[in-house]
Amino acid sequence: MISTSKPKSNSQPWCIIRQLPDMQRMVIARFHRRHDADAYRQILQRLLPTAVHVIVFDSNVLEISGEVEQPLIR
Repeated sequence: MISTSKPKSNSQPWCIIRQLPDMQRMVIARFHRRHDADAYRQILQRLLPTAVHVIVFDSNVLEISGEVEQPLIR
């Protein structure tokens, strides 16, 4: 049976982020599994050796009131 429910906002929690000057960052790609993110980061490292890419886990945190989800990384 195919699920018709809305996907969760953290369905792809593993992110590859490119670190930019002045503490800025850009999300390059999102993945379901850490292994996939690591393999993609290795390819990026070969293609762009001077750029800095890191893998982060982007979990959504519910506030204590349970009303709003806030991502840790924006």
